[in-house]
Amino acid sequence: MIATDSTLQTVSFYVNGKWTSAEGRPVIPITNPATGAEIAQVAYASAPDVDRTVELAHQAYLKWRDVPVVERVQPLYRYKALLEKHANDLAAALTMENGKTADDSRAEVRRSIQMVEVACGMPSLMMGDSLNDIASGIDSHTIRQPIGVCAGITPFNFPAMVPMWMWPFAIACGNTFILKPSEKVPVTPTMATTLLHEAGLPAGVFNLLHGDKVAVDALLRHPLVRAVSFVGSTPVAKYIYTTAAAEGKRVQALGGAKNHLVVMPDADLPKTVEAIIGSAFGAAGERCLAGSVLVPVGDVAEPLLKLLTEKVNALKMGDGAEQGTDMGPLVTREHKARVEGYIEKGVSEGAQPVCDGRAAGRDRDGFFVGPTIFDNVRPDMTIAREEIFGPVLSVIRVKTLADAIAQVNSSRFGNATSIFTSSGKAAREYAAKVEVGMIGINVGVAAPMAFFPFAGWKNSFFGDLHAHGKDAVMFYTEQKVLMTRWF
Repeated sequence: MIATDSTLQTVSFYVNGKWTSAEGRPVIPITNPATGAEIAQVAYASAPDVDRTVELAHQAYLKWRDVPVVERVQPLYRYKALLEKHANDLAAALTMENGKTADDSRAEVRRSIQMVEVACGMPSLMMGDSLNDIASGIDSHTIRQPIGVCAGITPFNFPAMVPMWMWPFAIACGNTFILKPSEKVPVTPTMATTLLHEAGLPAGVFNLLHGDKVAVDALLRHPLVRAVSFVGSTPVAKYIYTTAAAEGKRVQALGGAKNHLVVMPDADLPKTVEAIIGSAFGAAGERCLAGSVLVPVGDVAEPLLKLLTEKVNALKMGDGAEQGTDMGPLVTREHKARVEGYIEKGVSEGAQPVCDGRAAGRDRDGFFVGPTIFDNVRPDMTIAREEIFGPVLSVIRVKTLADAIAQVNSSRFGNATSIFTSSGKAAREYAAKVEVGMIGINVGVAAPMAFFPFAGWKNSFFGDLHAHGKDAVMFYTEQKVLMTRWF
């Protein structure tokens, strides 16, 4: 298994049940975002690498699809046990290369295990429907069958969990899978793949490639790749969707977000503030479910901001591996500069910085930006409209619930939102009228469990069937309808 200390290592590919050499391929450094130190190197796949991997995955599919579903899930049961055993090792690797706190990493690994648990139920999830005597002497029933080689392209912010939104469901359905994770965080998915190999999955059923746009484009255009799952920014999600769909593939492409947190005057302020901090600044704001726009309604704004500022100023920033750290760094130096650019944009456009996180990283080696809160933000400001993907919270004050709903619905994104209130009437009205796929009521991060779909709307999602839950089973299978008559 890959070490989680500072020993330099080269991360390569897992293809057809074997680890490959990085020799002759470009090798890119990987850094610990808390220190800026190089911790690993990763090899990048070429178009021929992708072609070879897809061909081998297709050959494996021709055998795997005929394995009974009750047997297909047995390696997943063993894999779940291995994930449980090595959960702390996996979380440590995640913190080392991503920067999130140890608690966040352990929670992510736990969510990953839940995905595998649900996929183990595929013998029930894939069951069809039947009805006798749809006409005189004729019966009808439906079955679901796998579709072929599937590919997953995943982001840097959840390198353990997001891949498992995809491949456990795909292979349990009888498909084979090629994972291309973010090149920024290759160590965690590689460790997870090591455990999967130990679980005894047949060669070629799951494959791991690292790389950049070259590898992605080769997957999108390969004729034997039947389905593509993606999580990332909206511009890339749209590119993935249009490119792969034009090639006749199934696509589920999850994009960016601008999630609103609406606070009503009757909200429980201490609990609400705790939820806001977790939503806006957990994982350093680097998640598509992060609350990035705070919408206080009416007179709640002043007491809410007073308490929120006090709590935010008490947060401890540092290396996520150190005990007591509340918030870690951003993933790369380039991303830190991008987030700081948005903070500068907010100041230049006239927003009032209540907390300015730029000072937090000035005397540190890592890629730190502290919690940042802007008050008196106008809806037309850049920080109110664009996804920042960092610990920046914009406050837009409104007078009524109707104003809050209008503000949420004016966004081109529709991933998640939350309302904090003691009024069932207000919560019901909000949930009914907002144009958003995932809604929290007194819940800061409206993250669905593995058995529900991750249901983004508008420019937060391109496709028809969402990730995990029952949607995943439909996405990774074709349905057949059989009509039977016996003479």
